[in-house]
Amino acid sequence: MNNTGSQTKADLLEVRGLTKIFGSLKACDAVDLAIAKGEIHALLGENGAGKSTLVKMLFGSLEPASGDILWKSSSVRISNPGEARTLGIGMVFQHFSLFEALTAAENIALSLGKETPISEIAEKARALSKAYGLPLDPFALVGDLSVGERQRIEIVRCLLQEPELIILDEPTSVLTPQEADKLFETLERLRSEGKSILYISHRLEEVKRLCDRATVLRHGKVVAHCDPRNESPASLARMMVGDEVVGAERPPREAGEQEEMLGICGLSRKPAGPFSVQLHDIWLTVKSGEVIGIAGVAGNGQGEFFEAVSGEVLQEAPNVLRIRGKAAGKLDINDRRMLGAAFVPEERLGHGAAPTLRLSENLLLSRFRTDASAFISNVGLVVSGALSKASKRIVADMDVRKSAEDPEASALSGGNLQKFIIGRELDRQPSVMVVNQPTWGVDAGAAARIRQALIDLARAGSAVLVISQDLDELFEISDSIAVMHNGRLSEPLPIGDATYEKIGLLMGGADAAASPAVKEAV
Repeated sequence: MNNTGSQTKADLLEVRGLTKIFGSLKACDAVDLAIAKGEIHALLGENGAGKSTLVKMLFGSLEPASGDILWKSSSVRISNPGEARTLGIGMVFQHFSLFEALTAAENIALSLGKETPISEIAEKARALSKAYGLPLDPFALVGDLSVGERQRIEIVRCLLQEPELIILDEPTSVLTPQEADKLFETLERLRSEGKSILYISHRLEEVKRLCDRATVLRHGKVVAHCDPRNESPASLARMMVGDEVVGAERPPREAGEQEEMLGICGLSRKPAGPFSVQLHDIWLTVKSGEVIGIAGVAGNGQGEFFEAVSGEVLQEAPNVLRIRGKAAGKLDINDRRMLGAAFVPEERLGHGAAPTLRLSENLLLSRFRTDASAFISNVGLVVSGALSKASKRIVADMDVRKSAEDPEASALSGGNLQKFIIGRELDRQPSVMVVNQPTWGVDAGAAARIRQALIDLARAGSAVLVISQDLDELFEISDSIAVMHNGRLSEPLPIGDATYEKIGLLMGGADAAASPAVKEAV
């Protein structure tokens, strides 16, 4: 391990003693880091280790309390993102900054700062996305797109600015393995062209594959500089958390007949917009004690499916969806919660949590019906003590790292907000839990905690439905895996029969009942 972080290539960017303080918390504590020209440099650490704070200072979104930033050996002060872009620094944030009512091309135009016709921007975006293997329809409305498709817009928008240093915050967290491979090819090509990349990821295998060097943060301090190619995922995780990271354990299900907890019977849904996916005759049963995973390439109807199951979109017939044996197709999300269901959407900030509300207020928003007796007094006032106690319990159970007693949701790192939202639902011990992308942007230790909690909930008698683009995750926690493609859901494959090859073929659109390739794989 190299604790100096020295590099033979010329440094494009260097930070010395960079510090940022929020109240009594040192989010970044005298951080030293050097990024060479033409290298991919990993920035590793647990959720709340200071990674996002550091890169926001580099991009001008936050002002450091002390320390120096050197760009091409000259000291600079980066007061805002516009100055960062002028220097040659581009960034793709973990939380997207897109206007849902605008098209992809219109969102890209806003960041370029040039009076270029939309048609020209659209053509450039289309050509660049095709060249880099990141399929993109420049005229698609962002509001109709999946998280994975929105990620492509952010990456293409950044690349069109032609930066010398690209900061990527969890870029593959919502990409399929195939999409991630295409992105890696793009990044390797950019490196060969002399571009530099600061790469934040919790997926340690891809860090080993892609990155030339790594800097590891823990509790705001640099604890290691290393060559990740000479480390194992276990040793990198150990540097990040200071201890061994143990994967989730999936004990066998109890033998005997299990109760149907969630039943979906012929669910169909017309597309809500010109770029939405139509759902076709979906049937699925999730029983007590069971975890069923749903795999699929982004944009194949997973979002529309989640909206239908959660009650954000109602069904025409009540019996299309059953929760604990009761017809729920025409019930809204709160009525479905009252039947014992809980839901976690893929987009945490703005969908799973209101950004400007405090954690306790977000807790009240999601549970004012199910926990009315605890959180609302007889005269209709909020019982702040009970709400605060429940919020603190969730924070402790899920190890949520925060900078204040009850911060706004937007003040948390992405992974810590995800832990709070998952914990908020688990705290109710729901009979049915439906989660979309449970560990998106979450570090290895927190991901293991979340996955184990979902397994434990199922084994305690609940039904758990997990939608995820992380196949490793699905194989780790699921009892059966189904695949969604073009709005259709395959029959669930028992985990003992499932393989990456079979699931991959189904994700690509193969019909398990008719395709020779799938039959051969089976």
